[in-house]
Amino acid sequence: MKINIIKCKTALSKSNLPGLEYSLNPYRGCQHNCCYCYVPNVLRIERKNWGSFVDVKKNIPVVLSNELKNKKQGIVGISTVTDPYQPIEDKYKLTKYCLEQLIIHDFPVNIQTKSDLVTRDINIISKFNDIEVMFSIGTINDSERKILEPFSSPIQKRLEAMKKISDTGIKTSVFFGPIYPTIKKKDLTDIINTFVEFGAKEIMVDKFNLKPGILDVLEKKIPENINTIKNTYFFKEIYEEINLICSKEKINVVSAF
Repeated sequence: MKINIIKCKTALSKSNLPGLEYSLNPYRGCQHNCCYCYVPNVLRIERKNWGSFVDVKKNIPVVLSNELKNKKQGIVGISTVTDPYQPIEDKYKLTKYCLEQLIIHDFPVNIQTKSDLVTRDINIISKFNDIEVMFSIGTINDSERKILEPFSSPIQKRLEAMKKISDTGIKTSVFFGPIYPTIKKKDLTDIINTFVEFGAKEIMVDKFNLKPGILDVLEKKIPENINTIKNTYFFKEIYEEINLICSKEKINVVSAF
C-alpha cells in the first residue's frame, strides 16, 4: 500500500446524490479494496491500481475551515468516493479534524462507512445538532464479506459500532447494499430485525452498480452468482420484500436504484 501525502485546493464538492448538498472526501483511494467499488470509474483510475494507494489530503481541515465561512449551509456527505474511517484514518485523523470544523459552523452531516473506527469520534459526533451515521452492509455473512470486501471491518463489528452510536441518541441507519446475490427472501425478516436490534432507524437498499470492469472482477470472485447479479428482477423482488417487512415494522426504507 502506497501512502501519498498531498495538498488539496478544495475540500467541499457539490453533490448530486439525493439528500446531500456537499461531499467531503479526506482521502483519495481506499484501503478497503471492495472489488465491486465503482469509484475507480468515477475518478478515472485504473481498476488494477485501486486498493494499492491512498492519497492523504493533509491540509483538508484548514481548507475546509476557510470554505465553511462562505458556504451556504447544506448537508455534507462524508464520504462519497472513499471511506472516511478506513484504517489510515486511525493515524491521520483527517475525518475527525474535519468534523470539528463542521461543528463550529453548525453544518448538518451524513457519515457513511464500513468501519467500526467511527466510534472513536462519538464525543464529537454527539455534539452535532443534525447528524446521521450510516453503516454500509451488503450481507450479514462474514465469510462472504471477506471475498468481496477483504479489508473492511467484520460485519459484527459494524453492527456493534452502530449499536454503540445509536445508544447515545445519534441517528443511525443501514445502507443495505450492494445486496449480495446469495441473500434469500426467506432470510430478510431476520436480517432486517438484526439491523433494527442494533440501532438502525432507516434502511437504504441498493444493488450492484455494474460500471465497466466491475462485472469482470465479480465473475472471477463469485462466478456462481454472476447471473443473479445481472438479473435486475432479483434486486427488484428483494426490495419489494424488504419494503413489505419494513412497512409492517414501521421502519423507513428507501431505494437507491
